[in-house]
Amino acid sequence: MRDEISRTRQREIATEHLLFKLIEYVEARDPGLLDFLEGSLSHLGDPAHDDSKDDEGVREIARRLIAGARAQGTG
Repeated sequence: MRDEISRTRQREIATEHLLFKLIEYVEARDPGLLDFLEGSLSHLGDPAHDDSKDDEGVREIARRLIAGARAQGTG
């Protein structure tokens, strides 16, 4: 189980890095991506069908990712 948790964490870190770099690349060439992404958050939700469902929790993670991208100077 520990190895599965480690792989999941590593996959999340790698995905987040690549996403930030993609956002940085696009935003530098065509400003407005971060604003567009921020405007789409009302449509974002947690697909769970049990008590773990937390749409606002998912949106908050996305907000923090966007804020982090802005802080890094990508927008």
